[in-house]
Amino acid sequence: MRISRALFLLILTIVLSIYYIVCALYLNNLGYYNQESLFYIEKAKIVFEGIGDRLKVMGLTSPIFPFYSTFLFTAISYNLAPILASAVGTALLFNIMANTLMKRVKDDFYIGLLLIVFMLHPGLLYAACSGKSIYMVLVFFFMFYLNIFKFYTSNTTFHVSIASICLVVLVFCDYKFIWLTLFFLPLVLAISIQSLNLSEKESVFRLFTSFNNPSLRRKLINKTFALYIIIFILPLVSVLIYKMLNLTHAADLNYFIDSPYATWSVLAEKIDYNILLDTTTHHKLPEASIIISLRVILFCPLMLVAIYLFRQKTHQILTLVTPLAFVEFLRIKYDKVYLTQQYYLIFLILALLCVIFRASTVKNQTNFKILLLVIVALQIYTGYAFLDKSYIKEEQNFVNVLLKKEVPAGQENNQDIANYINALPGNPQLLMDDAVAYPISAFITNVRGLIMPYQVTFLSAVENPGKYCNYILVASDKNPANGYTQLTPKYLQILRNADNRLSLEKKFETDDWILYKIEVH
Repeated sequence: MRISRALFLLILTIVLSIYYIVCALYLNNLGYYNQESLFYIEKAKIVFEGIGDRLKVMGLTSPIFPFYSTFLFTAISYNLAPILASAVGTALLFNIMANTLMKRVKDDFYIGLLLIVFMLHPGLLYAACSGKSIYMVLVFFFMFYLNIFKFYTSNTTFHVSIASICLVVLVFCDYKFIWLTLFFLPLVLAISIQSLNLSEKESVFRLFTSFNNPSLRRKLINKTFALYIIIFILPLVSVLIYKMLNLTHAADLNYFIDSPYATWSVLAEKIDYNILLDTTTHHKLPEASIIISLRVILFCPLMLVAIYLFRQKTHQILTLVTPLAFVEFLRIKYDKVYLTQQYYLIFLILALLCVIFRASTVKNQTNFKILLLVIVALQIYTGYAFLDKSYIKEEQNFVNVLLKKEVPAGQENNQDIANYINALPGNPQLLMDDAVAYPISAFITNVRGLIMPYQVTFLSAVENPGKYCNYILVASDKNPANGYTQLTPKYLQILRNADNRLSLEKKFETDDWILYKIEVH
């Protein structure tokens, strides 16, 4: 009995999910963790098991949708929840792309090629096995551009509405994508011009004709304004409402993107950039304006094929160029933050979308398939090269663990100190600042014994620790995050000078952290 293509796709998706989960568990057992997944683990423990005002943690932790997706898997394990979410989410992305492909192309070669990319490309393995939010960014980036391309072929505003909803979710998966709306402003005008029923084919002549005819000019203005409203009003209003929630509950409009208690990336990006400046001794292809586009093409040569496939479609070409302008803008605006893997992977997803849309229009299928195989092989190689030579230490760590089984020592130290805390007798109260110490609190079993900044007692405990806690965790002078927390050796010296009855006994020490026991005589 021959199974249907839909059932076959479902089986492929399940197998791919299992493949990702096995890879993720293998890396996890080797000791691989990254900062974003540890941040989600710690915040999820606070939401479900913490004591105190958890509403702000639940509602203002950013990015919010990837954080909520981990909730689905916390019943299995807090520590495994982020990687299970990313594994299943990346397999879901494959299912969505393959389902779109099946509707447009009957040749199973393209399904096989797509499966090879998802199984072997290191960027997609990183998205699936790391526990980061990359998978959700890619899902809604694909859905956004898929509906934009559907609008081009159908001229139905329903697809624009769906694209707007996808853009909302995309922004709440990574706030920097709000800047993508800037580069759609001229594109929407081009779309409106293209949708007019005119005999001219070129957009320039269409624009000239429209502006010289009162009726057409009014129609163009109305259509352009309507598209602006449909695409942009929902994302902008959603962001405004969320900022008002931040202002209400945290007294800061930008709390969700500026506070280290709300998002892991604030300190991670600063520390990574500063460490790289101090330690880089060999040359790398620079992340400078304009050169970013060259890096994108080197990372994703399939983009050249995508541009060729749409070479006679002006507004589709403009759509493909929009993300390039977007990443160029990010590099200029966030000049002290290096572009992470997800900003390169969006071009792989976009290029595959173009192949899905235009593969059936290529006349010489044999040569086209050979070309795709060669480029995909090159793409997989450049993917590993880019991760291995990445400016982001976590991305290098992933490749080293995946290919060489070289696990970075940082998390072992964090686990050691967490295990020591877990083994403490009784129910001790530990004062810690999870702005910088969330990797440790993620490994601590009983978060009810922790006094952290989300609790109203934290400031009182900082001023008078002898009354509120039995232990205190401080960042050592060697800790790169030493300047971002109050709990440092200098703070301890101030405590000793202020109260000579306070006794601090060092109980456990790593390169970055020192655990003290507090006693009042």
